[in-house]
Amino acid sequence: MSYIWPMVLLIASNTVYQICAKSVPKEMNPFASLIVTYLMGAVASAILYFVLGSDGNLLKEYGKMNWAPAVLGIVIVGLEAGWIYAYKAGWQVSTGFIVQSAFLAITLLLVGFFLYRESLTWNKLLGTAICLVGLIFINLK
Repeated sequence: MSYIWPMVLLIASNTVYQICAKSVPKEMNPFASLIVTYLMGAVASAILYFVLGSDGNLLKEYGKMNWAPAVLGIVIVGLEAGWIYAYKAGWQVSTGFIVQSAFLAITLLLVGFFLYRESLTWNKLLGTAICLVGLIFINLK
């Protein structure tokens, strides 16, 4: 179960995420929307930090920090704004995520190989090729 529940959480959260990103009013500035998003995220994170059995010492936790949380915050703004702008530009929920995911999978395959020394097998390369063929079928009109 410890292997499955994170994936269920990701799928459920990503589904609601895409619905919310697509539902931001077209006339609303995406960054004004993100201010509310991150305020709610900060409140939810604080509640979960204290509810899920932490020792309650945030300063101790922040003492463990490296560059990643700060850069992640900046990158998440790009991710969120990118989706809002993609939907405003007319991308459909049914295809936008699939196109993004296929190219992301290819990019992460290379990142895994070059940055983390993960194996690059024929199965992974074949899967990548199948993703690219799938993109052609998804985008045929």
